[in-house]
Amino acid sequence: MIVNPRMAQISQPSARTRSVDPDRAFLRHAMAKPLLERQEEQDLAIRWRDGGDEKALHALTQAYMRLVIAVASKFRKYGLPFADLVQEGNVGLMQAAARFEPEREVRFSTYASWWIRASIQDYVLRNWSIVRTGTTSAQKTLFFNLRRVRAMINDISGGDISPENRKKAAKALRVPEKDVDTMAARLAASDRSLNAPFTEDGDGEWQDLLEDDRPVPEEAVMRSYDAEKRGKWLYQSMESLTDREQLIIRERKLGEDIVTLEALGVRLGISKERVRQIEHQALTKLKKSLTTRFGDPEAAGLI
Repeated sequence: MIVNPRMAQISQPSARTRSVDPDRAFLRHAMAKPLLERQEEQDLAIRWRDGGDEKALHALTQAYMRLVIAVASKFRKYGLPFADLVQEGNVGLMQAAARFEPEREVRFSTYASWWIRASIQDYVLRNWSIVRTGTTSAQKTLFFNLRRVRAMINDISGGDISPENRKKAAKALRVPEKDVDTMAARLAASDRSLNAPFTEDGDGEWQDLLEDDRPVPEEAVMRSYDAEKRGKWLYQSMESLTDREQLIIRERKLGEDIVTLEALGVRLGISKERVRQIEHQALTKLKKSLTTRFGDPEAAGLI
């Protein structure tokens, strides 16, 4: 079979075409979209809100993809994939389009900026570390602004912050100094796997240094045996009580949910004060029975 070299050249994609980064192509496409005039924004927003016109929604959001890219680029220093930052910014952009009110006469780009930034910030806080970094508004502000403030006061060490600089940063950000100290240490640290070796030779892992506060097997067996023995003592001593006394003790002392005196009074047809008196009498009888039967002060301490 004879193949025309020119046709072969046309049919095969060039190395340049094969190596095109889809992310770069997306960025170029987004930046090439023209911005909208105020009236165009208003018209598109009204068409989407009032008529559910998806074409209007796409036109509105695609025009401001460059805004998403610009905001996302400011968060690259946190070490998260840029594509993910842009994706989260898109979520914020869509939220802005869903909540935008054209009659307020605010530019959509101004309104969308807040939602884009908030969405990206939330993503950074959730993914920067496996440990939750900030939950309150003050902690979020501290997380995103401490590096900038430290750079302004010429503290570029990135590690522990000196008392003098800690005081300056706390004053600039209007937060307590201890919060600045805690966040500075948090930002200087990094996540570490418990399975990582703590020596160069690879002998032992960090998880080997964790304290195991569970009881040893011998102690667990002893506790189980003692609990079973005490349970039998209590069951045998309960036989010395009347049916009403047993009911009150079970509902007040032995159940998972404690029944109130008032509820038991209604159930038994007596006052809650009378229930309290019967409960006291029953507990006294139980203690006496346990001590008499088993001669063990520890048994009496069950109740």
